[in-house]
Amino acid sequence: MDEKTEMQADQQQELQIQVPPEVQAGRYANQLFVTHTQEEFLLDFILATHPAAVLNARVVVSPSHVKRIIAVLQENITRYESVFGDIQDVMPAGKPDHIVAN
Repeated sequence: MDEKTEMQADQQQELQIQVPPEVQAGRYANQLFVTHTQEEFLLDFILATHPAAVLNARVVVSPSHVKRIIAVLQENITRYESVFGDIQDVMPAGKPDHIVAN
């Protein structure tokens, strides 16, 4: 089997994902804080309800994985907007208070 055929075979294999009951419901977040080091990105998903906020999930990923996440999110936004119309940005220009990047 040549290298191209092996890559295609690997891409066609299904991954069996088990979702524990406590994860199935998901977590709602209305803020995202992003920080990074040279080796990793930290994505902190926050539920902010005035006057308090709760960290619902922290996801740590490699820089290359962040790029893949952005690509798949952009692809899905394009699909969403083709069905439901453009997503309106409700944040004031230049002031994304729900996303903080370091």
